Amino acid sequence: MGEPTITVIVPAYNAEKFLPLCLDAILSSTRQPDEIIVVDDLSTDGTAAIARSKGAMVLETGRRSGPGAARNLAAQRATGDVLFLVDADVVVDRNAVAYVAENFAGSAGIAAVFGSYDDAPSEVNFVSQYKNLHHHYVHQRASSEASTFWAGCGAVLRSVFIEAGGFDVVRYAVPSIEDIELGHRIIRRGYRIVIDKRLQGKHLKKWTLWSLVRTDVLCRALPWCRLIFESQGMPGDLNLKLSDRVSSVLVCLLALMLPLAFYSTAARVMIPVLIAGVIFANRDLYRFFLKRRGALFVVRAVPLHAFYYLYSAVTFGFCWIRHKANPAPKADMP
Repeated sequence: MGEPTITVIVPAYNAEKFLPLCLDAILSSTRQPDEIIVVDDLSTDGTAAIARSKGAMVLETGRRSGPGAARNLAAQRATGDVLFLVDADVVVDRNAVAYVAENFAGSAGIAAVFGSYDDAPSEVNFVSQYKNLHHHYVHQRASSEASTFWAGCGAVLRSVFIEAGGFDVVRYAVPSIEDIELGHRIIRRGYRIVIDKRLQGKHLKKWTLWSLVRTDVLCRALPWCRLIFESQGMPGDLNLKLSDRVSSVLVCLLALMLPLAFYSTAARVMIPVLIAGVIFANRDLYRFFLKRRGALFVVRAVPLHAFYYLYSAVTFGFCWIRHKANPAPKADMP
């Protein structure tokens, strides 16, 4: 492919707080997109008016359908060779569109590319800083050859997107891992997906502890575990690396040792050993936190990160037991 044409697609629901920042960043790009489509998912605020004022094409879903269905709708109307998918609460780097174009113009076989959040999230509360910095770290340290896809700041050839059937909005009626599942289908068709670590965007969302756990468990871990069991294979990249699996085991053992420590000397001895093991397994992440936010942030991040491993492991264990009791059929390629 020579220089591709690029359609930016932004699904939006009641996004008037963030959408101006999102669109202004796209419009300020060093390489202008050829088309911008904002899909208004039955917003009750000024989302559609804001999008039109910025010169974007506005499509209406007609009913609350979720971002996957909104992106599918835009893909049918798009004229670009490449669909650059950007969440309404993401402010992309000024070179992001240029990086997308460069990936598809310069490398044969690439069907999709995605990036990461940057390391300067806009919300200053601790949970938001932790969540976004962790995301940045995981994506930036991942292999450049990916086995999945991320639609928050990612691009895909329109022809491949249409061939693969777009996002599965029947199975994933509630936004969850529809982008991950689409990535699996693209890979199984023999195409390449890459991570371009220059491709970054600032995340504007505010996270709380409750929204973090609820999203991680209900919208990520549960459907992702099901997909892993159906596809009969677990990827070894992003947040499923060996160090993450080891950390999950160590944290589960730690959770078992804590109540036993009241009765057992051996348990009391094991607790600091297990804590040291978790810290050692995640030493590079904690160094990253230390460099970006300082020692106090690390002290707060270690127990929250351990809690993340605990509820992720418990969720995986629950899904494994459920799968063994009622095995799901192996996923077929649409």
